[in-house]
Amino acid sequence: MKVLLSWLREFAPGIEGDPEVLSRRLSMLGMAVEGLDVLGEGLDGIVVARVLETRPHPRADRIQLVDVDAGDGQALQICCGAFNMAAGDLVPLATLGTTMPGGMHIERRKLRGEWSNGMLCSASELGFGSDHGGILVLPTGDGLTPGQDLRQALGIEHDVVFDLDVTGNRPDALSVAGVARDLAANLGVPFSLPEPVVAEGPGPPAGDVISVDIVDPDLCGRFVARVLRDVRVGPSPRWLANRLVALGMRPINNVVDVSNYVMLELGQPSHTFDLHTVAGARLGVRWAHDGEQLVTLDGQTRTLTSRDGVVVDGDDHAVSIAGVMGGRSTEISATTTDVALEMAWWDPLSIARTSRRLNLRSEASTRFERGADPQVIERALVRYAELLGDAATLAPGVVDEPGRLPVPARITVRPPRVAALLGVPIDAGDLSALLTPIGFTVEPAPDGAGTDAGSLVVGVPSFRPDTTLEIDVVEEVGRHYGYERIPRRVPRSPHSGGLTPLQVERRRLRHVLADVGLVEAMPMPFLAPGDLHRAGLDDDAVSVTNPLVTEESVLRTSLRPGLLKVLAYNASHRLAGGSLFEIGHVYLPRDRTAELPDEPEHVGVALGGREAPAAVTVWRLVADALALPSWRLVAAEPAGLHPTRSALVEVDGQVVGAVGEIDPDVLEAYDVPERVAWLELDLTALFALPANERPFRPFSRFPSADIDLAFAVDDAVPAGEVAATLRRSVGGLLVDLHLFDVFRGDQVGAGQRSLGFRLRLQAADRTLGEDEVTAVRAKAIDDVATAHGATLR
Repeated sequence: MKVLLSWLREFAPGIEGDPEVLSRRLSMLGMAVEGLDVLGEGLDGIVVARVLETRPHPRADRIQLVDVDAGDGQALQICCGAFNMAAGDLVPLATLGTTMPGGMHIERRKLRGEWSNGMLCSASELGFGSDHGGILVLPTGDGLTPGQDLRQALGIEHDVVFDLDVTGNRPDALSVAGVARDLAANLGVPFSLPEPVVAEGPGPPAGDVISVDIVDPDLCGRFVARVLRDVRVGPSPRWLANRLVALGMRPINNVVDVSNYVMLELGQPSHTFDLHTVAGARLGVRWAHDGEQLVTLDGQTRTLTSRDGVVVDGDDHAVSIAGVMGGRSTEISATTTDVALEMAWWDPLSIARTSRRLNLRSEASTRFERGADPQVIERALVRYAELLGDAATLAPGVVDEPGRLPVPARITVRPPRVAALLGVPIDAGDLSALLTPIGFTVEPAPDGAGTDAGSLVVGVPSFRPDTTLEIDVVEEVGRHYGYERIPRRVPRSPHSGGLTPLQVERRRLRHVLADVGLVEAMPMPFLAPGDLHRAGLDDDAVSVTNPLVTEESVLRTSLRPGLLKVLAYNASHRLAGGSLFEIGHVYLPRDRTAELPDEPEHVGVALGGREAPAAVTVWRLVADALALPSWRLVAAEPAGLHPTRSALVEVDGQVVGAVGEIDPDVLEAYDVPERVAWLELDLTALFALPANERPFRPFSRFPSADIDLAFAVDDAVPAGEVAATLRRSVGGLLVDLHLFDVFRGDQVGAGQRSLGFRLRLQAADRTLGEDEVTAVRAKAIDDVATAHGATLR
């Protein structure tokens, strides 16, 4: 789409500034400027010349010799490669010494032995458009004489042509008025559509002269016709022809040229019928019949299908392919006196389908298939008559036949959503200020309509059928706010394979257990009936209806049976002392209120050939790694564990597992010939607890001091509670506490055992003196004796 700067200013006089700056503005609005040409420059030395004679070149078939009169009455020979001129035509001649707009310098040259004393010019060579079809033949009878300066003769003024790349979703930008509206809104200058004024002539109204009938309303949403009488077909005014040439169109006659001019100006294509050739003075709209034929204006015979639209006459003969091209039988000729002027709205998909199938692209089909404006038709009809001027008389009345038009959209828009998508602060007032100048209406959404508070209802104008969704309105706001004003942000790269907090904790636990030399085992979750009982556990479990193996039809409620089977298998192969762990789900019988069994995740640790303190050590490592809150070991007799060497693990007041040794009866039932330290934790419950932070504690540069304390305590007192008392007693000076000895014997007494602890003391800011260490030792002994009835050995 090409537009002239002077033409844009007719709708918005405030459009001023450097053409390069305006070009960038247009591009930022989504109408990329692919070319910018300045008219009226580089035409010095180009004059009007009259063709006197044309004759073949004696030694070149593709060149002819043309004698022209450049104003001095003498024949001047020119060698020319175009053949579209004849004697008497007026043509532009670039005289010797001229520098063309494209930079070519004109000199006297020989072409295949014949002298050429200048160059005859095409419209494209003059910068008047892209027409390379031949030499520009100037209108005769318009006061042009040989020797006239071309710029003066054609009334060419300084102007700028913008060549725009209009995307498929911008039908409004296929008109000068549409481009001017967008640019004026962006520049903040007034825009208006001048109202054309034409006096209607006498005679019968159009409705008495011609009738219109829409047979298929899905094809045509509106068909409007007016009648022009006493039409005089002739050349167009020079200014109008110049504009068409500048935008790449070749002037033909005033009736055709005005049709093209209105289409470029307002975006509404039209078609003119010689009224005396329309049978029955009737125009009808219907789908074509399969195999129906029509000779179009280009002289080609077109075979149609039932998916093509046609305009027919009173005999139901096709006279035009709807929205694409007219038929030859009703075209305007030099003898035409009465014209039926038609403007319509055609279904975009139908026009696009026909145009592509016939490979017949036209300026009209391009606009119709993108969505023309049905509300501009009245203005365009009057504008046509206004431009035709005294060359015709406009009959009174209008024939306006309605079909099925789409209803303009009304879109609910949320200002916070618009601001979030664009990344800039935009409120309701900003939306109205940006949308109203380009034809949209903005009003508050009614209360109780199921919309968010503060939402707006945006009315879409008829010339923007592409706008149907909220995101389309966001695009309009973004265009006129200015994409260049939106701060640039580097998008974050997608992070695939991220871990959830639960997965992070599980992975940390697995690393801790592996780092202390434990090997991960993965027994099957299926058990044989009786396995749970042999492990000292309740037999109540979930049974599998169709087990993979008949002997394994029970789902485990603990990880213990599976790990004991692994230890037993290893022992049968003379591999004792295995240290194993497993992380997996257990399946608890559902209660009456639950639809499915509970499936908590557990971790189990089995240390072959080790005693209960080894399992407690593993627990301490796990608690430290997971930064668990306050925990303690509560003396108890968990099922299947040694009654005096086991305890429950309590974290933040909640029992999360058990630690100790496997009961000897269970070991015998599973054929495990060695003691087994055991730890099992409910990870689902454990990970649900709040975890402490892991504060940094610097290493001390000062020496440490060790204290060994052995206490005789009752067997019912867990070693963990004694250790907890020691930690509280020593406080911040304690850097390590280790249970290094557990002894039972006559020296201790029946029902008691000896617990030996090693305490390492160290200060961060000093070396501990003997008196300070002695005081700490005495306090620790007193606190343990008071809390647990212990005696120092």
